[in-house]
Amino acid sequence: MDRGKEKRASIKDVDVVSPPAPVEVELKLRASPGSLDQIRTSPVILQDSRNKGTIRRLETTYYDTADHKLFGAGISLRVRRSGKYLVQTIKRVSVDDPLTRNEWEAPVETLTPDLGALPVSEIDGIFDKIAVDQFVPIFVTKVRRHRVTVDVSEGQIEVAFDDGVIEAGSQQEPLCEVELELKQGRAAALYQLGLGLMDISPLCLETQSKSARGYALALGIDSVAVKASSSNLGCQNTVDEGIAKLLSNCQQQIQANLSPAENGGEGVHQLRVALRRLRTALYFLRREFETPSLLALDGEARRFARTLGPARNWDVFIDSTLADIEKSNLPDIDFSSLRAASVPFRNEGYGIVRDNIADSQTNRFLLSLGLVIQRKSWRNEVASEDLRTLAEPLTKFASKVLTRIERKALKSGRHFRHLRPEARHRLRLTLKKLRYATEFFLPLYVDRGPTGKYLKQLSRLQDVLGEANDIRTSRTLLSNIQERAESPDLHRAIGAVVGWQGHLEMTSASRMNNRWGKFKRTPQFW
Repeated sequence: MDRGKEKRASIKDVDVVSPPAPVEVELKLRASPGSLDQIRTSPVILQDSRNKGTIRRLETTYYDTADHKLFGAGISLRVRRSGKYLVQTIKRVSVDDPLTRNEWEAPVETLTPDLGALPVSEIDGIFDKIAVDQFVPIFVTKVRRHRVTVDVSEGQIEVAFDDGVIEAGSQQEPLCEVELELKQGRAAALYQLGLGLMDISPLCLETQSKSARGYALALGIDSVAVKASSSNLGCQNTVDEGIAKLLSNCQQQIQANLSPAENGGEGVHQLRVALRRLRTALYFLRREFETPSLLALDGEARRFARTLGPARNWDVFIDSTLADIEKSNLPDIDFSSLRAASVPFRNEGYGIVRDNIADSQTNRFLLSLGLVIQRKSWRNEVASEDLRTLAEPLTKFASKVLTRIERKALKSGRHFRHLRPEARHRLRLTLKKLRYATEFFLPLYVDRGPTGKYLKQLSRLQDVLGEANDIRTSRTLLSNIQERAESPDLHRAIGAVVGWQGHLEMTSASRMNNRWGKFKRTPQFW
């Protein structure tokens, strides 16, 4: 055989590995109008910046198909003009890290995208199904960008101060933000610098890209609430790796629901769930490792979660409790006045949510959470004798955690039939911890049959206890309305709700006892 042919044959047989997709690591902070110069000229920036930076006028056009296929796939396509230069960029959201996105760039000759200049075959194959002439402009951003490179202890960061607008047809929205892009070093540097900048101005963590904000403006849509995703824990993980995955998973859900929560409804609920999941993780981690950083995060998560309570309580009352009673068509009872009287209270709750999402203390907490995760702060804070535990298999740790929480639940539920409402409420909270912990560690036990049965019985018990808690909460809400109530129709509606729920309490007692018994008899799967 010819040597050249032999060489060609061997090359053909070798698997070609595609290079990893280029990654952008960036933290965005929303600033108030007129505050960018104050931040840019602050000692935090000036003492470590390499020079005065550069100023550019950027006009960026975002493209998509008429039916928004790229938006649906989590991809953006843009062409940016900076002076006489034109650059097209494709970005793809990351599902693993709120700081990272895949990014591909190439120069172009005109404002029209040129897909031949980009490795589109690497990007989910979606571009293979779309002809370039199908792309149309969706919206435009016009920005004055002052860019400065800053050297910090943990890396090098490019800081961009963006002031401008997003335009979609006749619609316009102001844009004022600080982008921190990691050029060298560790991602922890972004959170550390972000916290430093918050000493200068009350910045907010910006969880939406310019692309996401542009689509929201162009399509007239609100951000959608996001449910928890799998923790992706694996049997090969150590405890240390498991901690990082758990906290990151909670962080992603929190950040994904900040914008939806500003619109109320399901966004508030999922943000509250995300904070409870984080607190559950911190609860069992702190039982094992007494670390200052985890303790501080728990206190801030608890404070933030409490601010969401009023809005969520009114949502449940209006959209669930009241809606269910209205379906019964009780004679001579008009619930419209009660619904109308409830709305101002709910709106007040929504206002509290928005205020707290924008609050400096909340945003410091969000940045601190990211910093703890990126630095893996628990490693340096645990006692020396606990370092060995961090290196142990996660499965051993998970079994210990689940056993401990279940044991506490069973102890709290002794003499279940005779528990007073306060004790039943405490049991419900412990069962919530058990539910979240079970879902966290479920990927470690996918090969074990009883997992589904255990979760089903736990969920059914939680549901009936939740109904009892909703009744107690409703009474508090109704008393608030009653203080302002003057209409006889409103008083009759309040009385009807109280009577209806009193009946539910009596009929649900046996159901609760039955479900508690079934849960107690369900075997552990770990």
